[in-house]
Amino acid sequence: MKRYPSVPMDISLQTGLTKAESGMRLAAETYTSSQGEQVCILLQIHASIAEAKTLEQECENVVRHALLETEGDAEQRLDGTLKEMNGLFKGLLLSRQIEDVHAIIAIVDSDQVLHVSHAGRAEAYVVRGGMASQITEYSRGKPTPAFVHIASGTLEPRDTILFSTQRLLRTFTPAQLAQLTQRGSAVLEEVTHGLESEREAAALAVLHVAGAPTSRRAATREESSLRKGSGGLSRAKAMSGSMFGRARSLLGSLDISAVVANVQDAINEFLRGLKDPKRKRKTHLLMVAGILAVFLVLWAGVNLSTLSQRSKSRAELEALITEIEGDLQTAENRALTRDLDSANAILTRAEERAKQVLDNDDRLFRTEANDLLARIRQKQEEVNNVIRPPLRVVVNLTAKKEDVSALGLMGIADGEFVAYDRQDAYRIVLNSLDDPDRIADEDLILHGNYFERYNLPVFQTNGNSIVELTDGQPVSMKTEDPAGWITGKDIESYLRYLYVLSPENNQIYKYERFANKYSAPTQYNVNGDLKAAIDIVIDGYVYVLSDGGAVSRLFRGEVKPFTIRGLPTGALANVKKLFKVPDGNLYLLDPVGRKVIVVTDGGATGESTYLRQFVLEGETTELKDLYVDSDQTHLYVLDEKRLYVVDLQTTSAPKPAQ
Repeated sequence: MKRYPSVPMDISLQTGLTKAESGMRLAAETYTSSQGEQVCILLQIHASIAEAKTLEQECENVVRHALLETEGDAEQRLDGTLKEMNGLFKGLLLSRQIEDVHAIIAIVDSDQVLHVSHAGRAEAYVVRGGMASQITEYSRGKPTPAFVHIASGTLEPRDTILFSTQRLLRTFTPAQLAQLTQRGSAVLEEVTHGLESEREAAALAVLHVAGAPTSRRAATREESSLRKGSGGLSRAKAMSGSMFGRARSLLGSLDISAVVANVQDAINEFLRGLKDPKRKRKTHLLMVAGILAVFLVLWAGVNLSTLSQRSKSRAELEALITEIEGDLQTAENRALTRDLDSANAILTRAEERAKQVLDNDDRLFRTEANDLLARIRQKQEEVNNVIRPPLRVVVNLTAKKEDVSALGLMGIADGEFVAYDRQDAYRIVLNSLDDPDRIADEDLILHGNYFERYNLPVFQTNGNSIVELTDGQPVSMKTEDPAGWITGKDIESYLRYLYVLSPENNQIYKYERFANKYSAPTQYNVNGDLKAAIDIVIDGYVYVLSDGGAVSRLFRGEVKPFTIRGLPTGALANVKKLFKVPDGNLYLLDPVGRKVIVVTDGGATGESTYLRQFVLEGETTELKDLYVDSDQTHLYVLDEKRLYVVDLQTTSAPKPAQ
């Protein structure tokens, strides 16, 4: 917990953090501007550690540059700061680098006026005269992860303001909050302890104004109000008499002692009526009538409030549905102009809005929301040229080995393949499957590749050896390197050379094959970053796939420009295998998404283009490898048990959404 000394305005500020849950980062920072203004920012970020820390640093930079180092009125500077942070939040949420964010920013200007805004579930409360009131707007349903409202009000002596990134009223009642503030500097520890006992996580701050209380305020004193922000906060609703304003009005305009005296006189008069026999019956009737009247008033008030809130929710949801319809049309227009990045971003926003409609507490428009989600997903597939082709089984490896767990696939000729697991190789010709050939008895196969120049499959094992399969017989090959073979992440053959990918050494080693042995290795890579590489293919250029989906290209060991245009966001995040058709396209296998992404090879310029993706549906196990024939008419995919084929000539893109 941090403590900050009082500023010249006799305002003290404390910040603290509860224990954070997994996948969450809490932050609380305060600043003092050159004008003596106190600024506080609280953040609760749901994301990975690295992404959350990056967002925290970006927010701090925005506060410093847009709020502390900029001249002008405090509220105007705060408004500009919130617009920048909303843009930051929106970008990270759309790219799914963060899952959610709850935040609060407050500034006390030189006139002792507090301006505060919140995003998500963050809230602020004022305790004044023994009464606690919420000064930020409460919204039902899923909170918006953006700053929408600014609440402003003048601070008074002995005010206490509580800031939290989580709703405190789930743990404390308003009366309990008011009692806690009477404990002076211990209030922050009490609130933190209370939240942790309820397994709630939050970043917290307590602002206390020193000074003696005033006895009475003039009834004409100007009330605070919740004022609408401009520009990026144009959705905020101007509401005179906010929670902050009402607290000040009640405490400033009423004579508390007079109210208490009047209440006591009424109670005494009622008790005298109960003791007087002549008035007893009348008093009882009045009591019953009063209770009934109070019940009817409360019932009517609750129903009117519920009806009003439901009408408000319905209107907001109808507006949201209209916005989604507009997003769909805009996305279609962007797709027609081939601005696919923009179209995908708009569809992602529309999807989030549809989910917001679907999750509303009043269960309104659920049918419409489900229909919109279906249309959005269909439009996403149309924009990204997603194809769902039928899969046909070529062979079932379990026919030869019941507990087979295939590892990789080699294409040999038209309709001829070799599949392999950890010890055996399986020759496949059309729909027939030969008995397996044992490659190694004690060692395990790591990788395999078809050495086209010499018409034989080649395997690398964990026993530091290279094994060639000649006429069904495994032959262990030697190298002229006295240290033996280098074990790598993948092997690939090209012309008369065998390449071994070694991310540990940031290198690709090149072995030349002689009559009955291989040369010592030479280093191929000159300036490429291969530390995260997981697969390579060679077709004149060496294409390198790295963990996370990055694809690079080398020529004569040097990195050459390579960019994939029009690629949907995150399309390559889970790609594990790469295949290159000679003088044709690149095919990338995503086992997690059960799909194959197709891009052009980039040509001489390295400007590759996203073409389409095949989503493979059916009863498959984990996908392991892929192969495409030279004329790109058939796509073959291998899982742990079976080899499948997709007829690329009969596949077609999805029909446009109506």
